[in-house]
Amino acid sequence: MKKNIVVLTGAGISAESGIKTFRDADGLWEGHDVMEVATPQGFAKNPELVLEFYNQRRKQLVTVKPNAAHYALATLQKYFKVHVVTQNVDDLHERSGSKEVTHLHGELLKARSSIDDSLIYSRSKDILIGDLCEKKSQLRPHIVWFGEDVPLMDKAIEIIKKADALLIIGTSMQVYPAAGLIDYARTNIPIYFIDPHPKVAKNDYNNLTIIAESATKGVPIAVNSLIDTML
Repeated sequence: MKKNIVVLTGAGISAESGIKTFRDADGLWEGHDVMEVATPQGFAKNPELVLEFYNQRRKQLVTVKPNAAHYALATLQKYFKVHVVTQNVDDLHERSGSKEVTHLHGELLKARSSIDDSLIYSRSKDILIGDLCEKKSQLRPHIVWFGEDVPLMDKAIEIIKKADALLIIGTSMQVYPAAGLIDYARTNIPIYFIDPHPKVAKNDYNNLTIIAESATKGVPIAVNSLIDTML
């Protein structure tokens, strides 16, 4: 039976494809305070601004491509059961060939009802004021904003519990609730932490390997190590 490899990814893996990370050093995202464009309150106050902000993110997404790290993860599926749990809202994992992807923070290429979270629609074009769901409420980006629950967290926890090895890529694992996922992994499974500026130390977790490289350099190293040691 194939072993379960679980991969946790954050902004660092997408940044190498040209997708800007969530906040620049000045705390702004594309010139906007995140509270204006990534909260329910911001949407209630100025829905046009929020919709246009995500329309621009969606347009940028189609101009970028998966990178070597995305493709390296997809190759793992030849040897293991692989499930990617990502904080990213792009579709680069899927485009590179990963089959099992859970998006903790939503998906840029989907829209949902602003009154019924279960009404979710594929959406590659702009969302405009007046675009309604079947219950006649305004559509909004299918994004988990600050202050909102993370509906797929329980699913992610169950995935982590079954992991035979864990890869953490391009995320500081400092922001909750996602940062708490590692605590659900079984004791002593191999953990690979791939980040050019790792915020963890060797003795923070049992059986931890730190690869202080960018995702495109570090992920192939981790993938080859898993194939060598776990088959």
